[in-house]
Amino acid sequence: MEKGRMSGDMYKKLDRNDRCWCGSGRKYKSCHEAFDDKVLWYQMEGHMIPDKDMLKSKEQIEGIRESSKINIAVLDYVASHIREGMTTEEIDRMVYEETTRLGGIPAPLHFDGYPKSVCTSINEQVCHGIPSEDVVLKSGDIVNVDVSTVYKGYFSDSSRMFCIGEVSEEAARLVRVAKECMEKGIGQVKPWNFLGDMAEAVHSHALKNGCSVVRDIGGHGIGLEFHEEPFVSYVTKRGTEMLMVPGMVFTIEPMVNLGTDEIYIDDGNGWTAYTEDGKLSAQWEVTVLVTEDGCEVLTY
Repeated sequence: MEKGRMSGDMYKKLDRNDRCWCGSGRKYKSCHEAFDDKVLWYQMEGHMIPDKDMLKSKEQIEGIRESSKINIAVLDYVASHIREGMTTEEIDRMVYEETTRLGGIPAPLHFDGYPKSVCTSINEQVCHGIPSEDVVLKSGDIVNVDVSTVYKGYFSDSSRMFCIGEVSEEAARLVRVAKECMEKGIGQVKPWNFLGDMAEAVHSHALKNGCSVVRDIGGHGIGLEFHEEPFVSYVTKRGTEMLMVPGMVFTIEPMVNLGTDEIYIDDGNGWTAYTEDGKLSAQWEVTVLVTEDGCEVLTY
């Protein structure tokens, strides 16, 4: 069975007077019956549909919102303190101390063996740059700071780009285009659209501006775990990939390169991705919730 495509049994209808599967306490007929019918119609048309456990309850959404507040506050703190001459290890300490001060836990720390509390990716580093006392920010650098938080068991995730000192016109333009790509993607997040609709909006804007989008690494579902289904590509076509329905929570984080979309992973640390051609890369990330009439940006 195709990954992410659910069998009909996953949306097998209840008796109309049964309590709804969503936990609302309401009768199925007045809660999710029409929703299930619509989802199953899309499945019958051959589309990929989300498993019900991808759909967050009101209580879970509120927990993710609270986690997101800390994540945003930590990135705001970084934004007000990051400067030329600072080491990326100092950024890591800032993130750890501010996250824990606010009652959260840095989600990256020890995740699959990752050694730090934040990812700091500079210039040709695409993602997962590991903070170090040996890496000093200098004028002309562009750096992505990727912060992720656990709070009371709920996860949030976002990243921002920072231009250090005087950056080149080329670098500043890439940072702007990468942000625009993310915003184009957000504009396509609405119920009954497809993840491919969002991806095409991202990819086409990058290509229009002479840039490429990384294919091998994408976004992900989030909320109850750090990385959940679905995998979120930014290079697929409109009308493809998973159907978006209310309650889905995932990241939009396209990695936009000045050169080709080819990347490689550092053999030494097994984490940091670099552009194959050594050209600059930029990325902005938000976490979004699909709502009844559009989307809510939970973290930025």
